[in-house]
Amino acid sequence: MDYKAQYRGKTILVTGGAGAIGSNLVAALGKLDPKMIIVLDDLSSSRIWNLPQVPNLLFVQGSIVDEVMLKRVFLEKPDVVFHLAAFFANQNSVDYPEKDLQVNGLGTLRLLEYSVMNGIDRFIYASSGCAIYGAENPLPFKEDFISMHLTTPYQITKMLGELYSNFFHHHHDLKIVKPRFFNSYGPGEIPGQYRNVIPNFIYWALSGKPLVITGNGKETRDFAWVGDITDGLLRAGVMDEAVGHEFNLASGREIEIGYLAELVVDLTGSKAGIQYTDRRVWDTKSRLLASVEKARGLIGYQPGGVPFEEGLAITVEWIKNNWNRIQQDAAFVPGISSANRKVSS
Repeated sequence: MDYKAQYRGKTILVTGGAGAIGSNLVAALGKLDPKMIIVLDDLSSSRIWNLPQVPNLLFVQGSIVDEVMLKRVFLEKPDVVFHLAAFFANQNSVDYPEKDLQVNGLGTLRLLEYSVMNGIDRFIYASSGCAIYGAENPLPFKEDFISMHLTTPYQITKMLGELYSNFFHHHHDLKIVKPRFFNSYGPGEIPGQYRNVIPNFIYWALSGKPLVITGNGKETRDFAWVGDITDGLLRAGVMDEAVGHEFNLASGREIEIGYLAELVVDLTGSKAGIQYTDRRVWDTKSRLLASVEKARGLIGYQPGGVPFEEGLAITVEWIKNNWNRIQQDAAFVPGISSANRKVSS
């Protein structure tokens, strides 16, 4: 049976559904004839205009920590929970560790508790391959090698979410799945303080500002096309083979940050160039590359339909097409235009 057909008639809760991955997931789900899609998002790092207009969508603005909001969304009796909401990401958690623990720790715990109480069929926890694997891991990163020597609160709480998910799976028989995202990119991600390197590079280039690389440019990341991650999530939400497992959702390709910056400069026609500064203290991984063999074997995950260079060009066009909205949002985000630029990579 076609895995996409299994969403027909279901009620699906997506936390963080207005965000970069969430908005793409909601758009994909909207084409699959669900009974209802519920989005719970506090809009702390996303915007309502980024939420796709799909049939049978219920948007609830609120935090995953707020039990009033949780009661509201679980009143709709969802069948599947995609838990994408998080206090994102590394530098943000270094600056605000208590908030990170509250949202990523307590928020995830409460969602799991409500899922058990309401008999949810499947709980998909969005973990992070960039967080779980330590600097000493051999490349490519494989699921059976993790580290207890983590360097940011965000990394710690993403692992905590996996551990809580495991407990609820073993103790309460909750069907959990733990996809580990690598550096997602594509349409739907708004630039801003503490946001990812690609949208911020594009924003700075289009604003006539130099691209600041924290390092020497030889650092690599495994940039995963958001459409690939979305397809991996759809598979994880219904395929029984995925239950109880963690697996990487990535591209399986290393991209140098310097090469990324050069591509952005070329695609935007920027004349401001590239600058280099010291690496951040917590950034101990000079290279990131994931193995996707487990995901391929379990759920038939097949990344790479959109080559990185093509996906980056699509992302540039999306930011250009939404420039006025993005400009308005950026005006209210401290640091997005300042010299003290904090991004995640």
